[in-house]
Amino acid sequence: MRVFARKTLREFWTNHSDSEDALKAWFSEAENSQWESPADIKNKYPHASILPNNRVVFNIKGNNYRLAVKINYDYGQVFIRFVGTHAEYDKIDATTI
Repeated sequence: MRVFARKTLREFWTNHSDSEDALKAWFSEAENSQWESPADIKNKYPHASILPNNRVVFNIKGNNYRLAVKINYDYGQVFIRFVGTHAEYDKIDATTI
């Protein structure tokens, strides 16, 4: 998969250094994956939340943080739409962000 934009993750782990290793690991795994459907994601990440509009929410660092992405399965693209704490996540609509 081609993941856009790592800069978002980097900016987040600059302020939340305990998330750096987990976000780097997720990025690497995503980049080396070939997700063709939500089922492919659930096989690797059983706790990921599959949402409408091709959105997926991943639990990061033992569910301390949330990562919301939009996926274009046809073109193998993952767009990082949000990364934050649970409190920050609760303030967004992950299906439209």
